[in-house]
Amino acid sequence: MKLRLALIIPTMDQGGAEKQLALLAIHLPKDQFDVHVFLLTRDGPRSETLRQANIPVTVIGKQFKADPTALLRLKRKLVEFSPDIVHTWLFAANSFGRAAACWAKVPTVIASERCVDPWKSWWHFVIDRYFAKRSTAITTNSPAVREFYAAHGIDGELFHVIPNGIPAPTSSGISREEAFGRLGVANERKLLISVGRLWPQKRYRDLIWAAELVACTRDDTTLVIIGDGPQKADLLRFRDSVTIPKHVAFVGQRNDVADLLPHADMFWIGSEYEGQSNAVIEAMQAGVPVIATDIPGNRDLVIDGVTGRLVPLGDRAAMARETLDLLANAEVANNLADAAKNRIATEFSVRQMVDSHADLYRELTGHIGN
Repeated sequence: MKLRLALIIPTMDQGGAEKQLALLAIHLPKDQFDVHVFLLTRDGPRSETLRQANIPVTVIGKQFKADPTALLRLKRKLVEFSPDIVHTWLFAANSFGRAAACWAKVPTVIASERCVDPWKSWWHFVIDRYFAKRSTAITTNSPAVREFYAAHGIDGELFHVIPNGIPAPTSSGISREEAFGRLGVANERKLLISVGRLWPQKRYRDLIWAAELVACTRDDTTLVIIGDGPQKADLLRFRDSVTIPKHVAFVGQRNDVADLLPHADMFWIGSEYEGQSNAVIEAMQAGVPVIATDIPGNRDLVIDGVTGRLVPLGDRAAMARETLDLLANAEVANNLADAAKNRIATEFSVRQMVDSHADLYRELTGHIGN
């Protein structure tokens, strides 16, 4: 008998949590799980992959933060589907989804915390603690996330750490010349890449400054920032005040990152907090040396001096210094990249991520061996 699983998340935008949910929904064994995805707020581009895999997607249409009509609609949809398990992802869905699941008397309720969340205020944690007591389990992708929430009064024993999974590379194998041409970068330059949403958490101002420091020393490097977001206009103004487009280029959201990454000389991430960055995993998988801020989520992936380099948060000079060192020492950079690629292949596969979730679902519902 199939387990009926309801996955609830606010949207299906191009975020890391949305990507992991889609991979999970698509790859769970179809002869063992009947999966239905519920979007609390609105639809998004990742829904297309779900629909192509014949996974039902229902948009609830929550209009504002405390929308009681959305809670009622979600509860009714859950009653209709009658799931054995509700698994919610991210704060809004963790709140509304668990409330609706408890109201609908779903027997197994799981939440998912994907990131260290210093933005949360005291009332967010009150809500988190309230619903944690009504949850069967909480999944996360990082021990750091478990420790963060344990420090805010949530039982660490509830947490099950399941690392993110990444599909096998799908690069079309384009040439370096074509990759640089797509980005508008001259072939002879050294390519530094950063990928992510343009918002304060990612600290792109630090990366822009670091890129200018590197460029002042070598004058043959370009940092290409891939992504879009609410800080774009502000970051462009900042870039133009401290450096030039030849040194730092913004190229917007792209669908060909997998094609471009193998041609990068370095990957940068300057975030002040993360759960487990899909962008870092993808760069490591592509064999690109990674320089990352020394924060809990990044430390899950980058072992300093083994699979990449870690620098103190906000230390632009350290980011530049490590980059200059690796650009000058190709053998060291290649050894880091090879070790990183091997680690991703052995520890962060989609199959491992999906199997871990499936085992947890069976364990919590008593379907072991079924």
